[in-house]
Amino acid sequence: MEAHLLSLDDSIWSHTAPPAGHSGGTDECHFQTSGSEGTPKWVVHTRESLRINARAVNAHFSITAADHWLLALPLNHVGGFSILVRAQESGSKVTQLVGKWNARDFAAFEGATLASLVPAQVFDLVAQKLRAPKSMRAVLVGGGALSPEVEKAARELGWPLFKTYGMTETGSQVSTQRPGGDEMAVLPIWSLETDSEAVLTIRGPALAKGYLVQKGSEWHFEPLSAQNGLRTRDRVLITKDGFLRFLGREAGTVKILGELVALAPIQAQIDALRLELGLHQGHAVVIDLPDERKEARLALAVAGMSASDADKLLARLNAGLRAFEQIERPTSLPEIPRNELGKPQFEVLRRLITQGK
Repeated sequence: MEAHLLSLDDSIWSHTAPPAGHSGGTDECHFQTSGSEGTPKWVVHTRESLRINARAVNAHFSITAADHWLLALPLNHVGGFSILVRAQESGSKVTQLVGKWNARDFAAFEGATLASLVPAQVFDLVAQKLRAPKSMRAVLVGGGALSPEVEKAARELGWPLFKTYGMTETGSQVSTQRPGGDEMAVLPIWSLETDSEAVLTIRGPALAKGYLVQKGSEWHFEPLSAQNGLRTRDRVLITKDGFLRFLGREAGTVKILGELVALAPIQAQIDALRLELGLHQGHAVVIDLPDERKEARLALAVAGMSASDADKLLARLNAGLRAFEQIERPTSLPEIPRNELGKPQFEVLRRLITQGK
């Protein structure tokens, strides 16, 4: 990876240009959703909504011109681009690591005080036992669930992690992990409420304007109501003192023989077992597949892992799973299809497994 100090003038907004075939407004910022489930669409923000979120994050972490961001996320996604906006608002520096992700290059960079990573990148740092640079004071982790075992190992290596919760529609963060616990402090720009099923609705000035969806050759704008807010697919607990605890995602729960099964805890078990067994090479992802008899069944997709290692991982995994969750055998693929943020593309993955490719 090559390191480049970025200019933070108004040219940064070119990374939020509208999709081909749509002109967009002069103040609009466009981000394609990650598309791990369902059809991708574009989230439409304004520059001001992104600035509002950036200022709230800067205030929460006391980010100033003395700080230096190390950027290892793509700029066409809100997780990476939000770093530029925070830096522009605070006057801090940004060094971008360009090229294929390399954990050793990231850990070897000296002088940066802040960074933002996804769980897969944290796993790579832990797997290679890479210690944090002494200058690093906060590493924000978002975009997926981080297993407790990986989190613990990273902290032992000196990485100052703060798990975050947010989404493209909120322009990045909604809440940030409190030191020493899993509960998250909600940024003051947000108003949160849950329904009887604990599903979260978010309101606030940093919320996106709406969605841009292509239907045939035409673009259609689907607005988000500021009054109604955004009903997410996430289940959370809001404590009496106003903190947030993430419980799970509706889209990450399936039914097998009438029993509800959450996939995120199983993936966390996989990551923990890989560390315990020393299986640092390759990738392993749990996924649900349709099943006529059971409604759904679970599969383990692996890439870059030997058959013996995959079998060893599966045996240990099944030993901790309930009877209806058991996975028959691992499916080996040349690679796990992922988006630019490293999230598995589940629809593509299901197709590869069911087609036997």
